[in-house]
Amino acid sequence: MDNYLKDMALFVEVVKAKGFRGAAEAVGIPNSTLSRRISSLEKTIGLRLLHRTTRKIELTEAGQIYFERCKRIVDEARLAHEQLGEMLEQPSGVLRVSLPVDFAVTYLAPLIAEFAGLYPGISFDFDLTPRRVDLVSEPFDVAIRMGESENSQLIARPLASLTPYLYASPGYLERSGHPNGPADLECHECMSVIKGSSWTLRHGKQTYTVPISGRFSINSVGMIRRLATLDMGIILMPQEIVADELLAGALLPIMPGWHGSPMPVYAMTETRLLPAKTQRFLEFLRKRLGTEPR
Repeated sequence: MDNYLKDMALFVEVVKAKGFRGAAEAVGIPNSTLSRRISSLEKTIGLRLLHRTTRKIELTEAGQIYFERCKRIVDEARLAHEQLGEMLEQPSGVLRVSLPVDFAVTYLAPLIAEFAGLYPGISFDFDLTPRRVDLVSEPFDVAIRMGESENSQLIARPLASLTPYLYASPGYLERSGHPNGPADLECHECMSVIKGSSWTLRHGKQTYTVPISGRFSINSVGMIRRLATLDMGIILMPQEIVADELLAGALLPIMPGWHGSPMPVYAMTETRLLPAKTQRFLEFLRKRLGTEPR
């Protein structure tokens, strides 16, 4: 059907140019190719559309009727294409997104404000809760997630990779001392979001697994980050999550040569066929978070 529409458009160009040569120059294809395409179109519909002579072409009676219909169809198709282009350039509607709370508040908020300024036609409905929304049964366009993907039935698009480092407050370090290596962490209060977990730390080619036996195990990144600023222990988090605390001096980096495993950030969608508003949002995040060339 797509090729048939293209041949209709070529037929319209031939009639408007009153010949194959002018039409061929206008559409940028060889004269002989254009002639074959029109002959093929005539065979497809079973009608003679043009009287050809060495000097000019003339529409047959059937060709005149067909031309008027083709011109209307082609004009409507071009208008629809232009409108679609405008919609893609300036998409509109409500963008419904599920976001991880702390990452969204600390790191994504300035990017979202920038995106909102670029696309004034889009309004936003954000869900900042720890729960994993159901993209199939709930009306969300996209969910931003951190960590490994848990649902293979959904489409995961990588956005960034965040590397966690070790941080503690000046008060904690003054009271408990500075750890000099991974083994020293076993004698420190280390706070984790996973109960009974361990930290796998890397320094170049070295790898060391530290068992975590601190007093706090909390399923809230924000709460653990806050407790760290209150001198309660050491945390392992991406710099992007604790940027404000580092800037204020409430947390300090420790053992800077060591880091945890990179944490993927990805966008989950139910389908690969996305509306323009969602496409633009994901393209913007990929560019700003570093998975596309700037």
